[in-house]
Amino acid sequence: MSVLERKSETAIAVRLAELGVELPAAAPDPIGAFCNVRQTGNLVYVSGQGPVLADGTLLRGKVGREIGVDEARDRARLVAVNILGALRDHLGGLERVTGVIKLLGLVNASPDFERHPAVIDGASTLLADVFGQTGVHARSAFGVASLPNDISVEIEAIFEIGDAA
Repeated sequence: MSVLERKSETAIAVRLAELGVELPAAAPDPIGAFCNVRQTGNLVYVSGQGPVLADGTLLRGKVGREIGVDEARDRARLVAVNILGALRDHLGGLERVTGVIKLLGLVNASPDFERHPAVIDGASTLLADVFGQTGVHARSAFGVASLPNDISVEIEAIFEIGDAA
């Protein structure tokens, strides 16, 4: 994709505003011995992010028990916002993003919960809304018995980027 075909930072900011999305001032710090973002060539890997509010509050609970599908989908959308914040911090902006390659979504779910894809759709839909067709990605979504700090959703992402303008 050429520089002219890429979305400008202004266009992305406008689209985020239209969607009512405000990126966090800074991505949450990792809670272990790893980094939020790692780049190799034109691929950028964003480590698993969780549903963390701007004030640092973690949204916790087990989906299918304390949390319903709609609330969990909203939390997955928040995770996508945090992913974009981490990506912006690493790249200095989002204008170099040429595509969303893949998401891996983990849902802290009760044993009988079966709607993991519906939950992770909150993140997938937001990324497609922000980046258009280049935001449509490959994805895996599944349930796990627990997640760090009892967060309800964790998602990691792989993005493709173009050269700096």
